[in-house]
Amino acid sequence: MSVDPVLFAKALADDTRQEIMKHLCCVWLSVNDVVDKLGGKVNQPTVSHHLKKLEEANLVIVRQEGRQRFYTLNQQQLTVCCGALVQTFAPDYAENAGAETGLDTRDEPDCPLCP
Repeated sequence: MSVDPVLFAKALADDTRQEIMKHLCCVWLSVNDVVDKLGGKVNQPTVSHHLKKLEEANLVIVRQEGRQRFYTLNQQQLTVCCGALVQTFAPDYAENAGAETGLDTRDEPDCPLCP
């Protein structure tokens, strides 16, 4: 899976997209569901715009059902992107973190947001 660190960073650089990602963790939501989760702070066209940016960065998975689209967080891509950033910018840490903890740093962590 290839990672574009600039596209990834741009996707994460927006507070609203970060909030949308939190709501999409471990659930499938429509655009209107996301609008509701955001408490009406953001309108539907704006949420659609943010979801498009997340889709371009491969940070959401999209499922089409008829005319409606549902979104969920692509946790695997998020993990790959974060790992790529660590490997690129902190290679010593990445190497030592796995050795010190005995963990395979490539494994996807448990989601702290999920029940």
